[in-house]
Amino acid sequence: MQHAEVLTGYKKYISLTRPHTLTASFIPIFVGTATALPYGDIRWAMFISMLIATLLIQSATNMFNEYYDFKRGLDSEDSVGIAGAIVRNGMKPKIVLTYAVVFYVIAAIIGLYIAYSSSWWIIVVGAISMAVGYFYTGGPFPISWTPFGEVFAGLFMGTVIIMITFFIHTGTLNIFPLIISLPVAITIGLLNMFNNIRDRVKDAASGRKTFVIIVGKQRATQIVSFLLLLCYLFIIVMSFTDLFASLFMLLPLLSIKQYRKTMKLLKEGDLPIELIPAMASMGKLNTMFGVLLSIGLLIYGLIVH
Repeated sequence: MQHAEVLTGYKKYISLTRPHTLTASFIPIFVGTATALPYGDIRWAMFISMLIATLLIQSATNMFNEYYDFKRGLDSEDSVGIAGAIVRNGMKPKIVLTYAVVFYVIAAIIGLYIAYSSSWWIIVVGAISMAVGYFYTGGPFPISWTPFGEVFAGLFMGTVIIMITFFIHTGTLNIFPLIISLPVAITIGLLNMFNNIRDRVKDAASGRKTFVIIVGKQRATQIVSFLLLLCYLFIIVMSFTDLFASLFMLLPLLSIKQYRKTMKLLKEGDLPIELIPAMASMGKLNTMFGVLLSIGLLIYGLIVH
């Protein structure tokens, strides 16, 4: 197996946040903010606060993942990608765990400010979301060891964040952001699935029962393609409904070329090292789809505002 790169200096600390996954943090904030524009003004202080808090929570979740995978003996010097920084880059486990806790504390403080400026219910929803982030890999029954990891990732990083973002801007809840969150939740959940496809052999040996392990790579690849095509179909249908009625909602279709590239890499790759390009491509697809969707929503919002 090809060895993963050993990182030193500041790079090994940055790697702990797993930057390629952070698209799952900022895209829902962008989309949630864009959906709020037709219903009122954007509260920029809330936007920045929510963005920072979400990035901190996502980064901390990745660090918890790093720490608990090490504790359970899942990582080795041959671990590919960013995972395995403790055993490969010589980072002390307690330092990784400390950074994760500090990031959570800072995010919680920012959350208090957001709640003070909007509603104290934000504390409840935020606390639940942070708990899910921790228990994704922590605790006696990690979510990541079950077939529901993709569902939790898509629901909390996609739909929940979009709804919270919409609420802190408008002070209300609406079906508009809920519907819009569906394709975002799917693409974020698929980011998780790509990771599970790459690690399926190692995960199976460890006793995990992820969805990918249950259905196999070939079926998982077919499901990925189906769900991504469903996202594009969703955009096409919604752009002609009374709820949106805007051709600018078709902008995400510009990411279809990236979809084709992503699926090609996923189908051709088999070994973990061969699937890293597919994961990176899926991250780009999630970013492109989300940014284009946000732009379409912003244009629509400016028209009806």
